[in-house]
Amino acid sequence: MSSMRNAVQRRNHKERSQPTQREKWGILEKHKDYSLRAKDYNEKKKRLKILREKAAERNPDEFSYGMLSSKTDKHGRKIQGRGNNSLSQDAAKLLKTQDAGYIRTVIQQTRSIREKMEQKYLLVNSGSVKVFRDEGRAKAGHHLLFADNREEQASLNLAQVRQDLRSSAEDSLEQRRSGDDTENDPKLPSLVRKDPHQLTLSNEEVLRPLKQEGAVRKPRQRGNQTQRSKLSALKARERDLRAAEQQLDYQRARMSNSIGGVNKAGVKWKFRERKR
Repeated sequence: MSSMRNAVQRRNHKERSQPTQREKWGILEKHKDYSLRAKDYNEKKKRLKILREKAAERNPDEFSYGMLSSKTDKHGRKIQGRGNNSLSQDAAKLLKTQDAGYIRTVIQQTRSIREKMEQKYLLVNSGSVKVFRDEGRAKAGHHLLFADNREEQASLNLAQVRQDLRSSAEDSLEQRRSGDDTENDPKLPSLVRKDPHQLTLSNEEVLRPLKQEGAVRKPRQRGNQTQRSKLSALKARERDLRAAEQQLDYQRARMSNSIGGVNKAGVKWKFRERKR
């Protein structure tokens, strides 16, 4: 019978929510909330009663040797340590030496990865090919000019040559954009003319190779941007590791009294070896 009673669906008895006109007082407290609050209140009340009894029965002349090593704050509360044993100076210096060795190893690994990436990937910027070097320096590519003899080499005007190269590049780019150079472009299909002013191919067929070239160029640009971000992250990591290595070397030197510093009074001092 109990199984049949449990099989019958029963009504879910729900506690009412906070009325709308009393929403400013917050969530309506339920019976389970009141039970938890009352239980916590009674436990604290018992704890305070025990502490009052201990304070009333305390012996002012009580003494134990543990009081010599214990400390209290300005409010009379006992300050207890966490149980961590302090290391000796030699052990601390040894640990810092091991840390410095590990940091040097990580710096070498990071530097080798960065150098490999710099040698492998060329990033195109402002029309000139640049290779990432140390400290962000970049080296632009060179354009070689050949002459038949020394007289022709001496008569070359480099400024004029640069201007001619720049103008020819701009002209070719403008012709490609306007579509005037579609017949001479090897990437475009050959065009058969019915008459001097009409082409047999439609604009979509002419522009399809250009779209394909753009579809290949965009992933290449995204890949270059990704490699540039990775190189920047590697350089920042290497810089932080070097700063950590210098800080560890400074701490070890301070522990061995091989350099000076600033004492508690704010006076700078410098270590001097004893004269022999």
